[in-house]
Amino acid sequence: MTAAHIAFAAFALITVVSAFVVASHRSIVHSAFGLFFTFFGVAGLYLTLGADFVMAAQILIYVGGIMVLLLFGVMLTPSRRSDFVPARFLRALTLGAIVLVGLLWVLKNAHWATQELASPESTIDEIGRQLLTREQYLLPFEVVSVLLLAALIGAAYLARRRKIVD
Repeated sequence: MTAAHIAFAAFALITVVSAFVVASHRSIVHSAFGLFFTFFGVAGLYLTLGADFVMAAQILIYVGGIMVLLLFGVMLTPSRRSDFVPARFLRALTLGAIVLVGLLWVLKNAHWATQELASPESTIDEIGRQLLTREQYLLPFEVVSVLLLAALIGAAYLARRRKIVD
């Protein structure tokens, strides 16, 4: 086993364990932090697969943006305790076991074509150059940034207005 295989297995383990925490924990704050580590694990998987731009986008968009948004949502939402329903848990566990058996069957019976690949080169420089120098990419990039800024201002305004009214 090479170092790349070990890194991939470690990131896969981090992703699966933290995703299990997200799905199984009763506290929404603990689930949010589990989701944070799940996003980081997926970014690490992208890195080991040679998709450095997708890894950077995963960290910037999901870890940096979505998680902050979720944590603000958790902080601004009044707390309610959710009731544990054993029947739902049993159905979810059964469905998860069926999916796991199906995935293991596919892994065992599939014929995987393998070949040696060259080490992937970084694509971040070329994507950044194309994104910020060509007119057909620059305008949509700036429009999306203004749209996201407007959504952030609107969300902050709505959250503050509800606090004042309540």
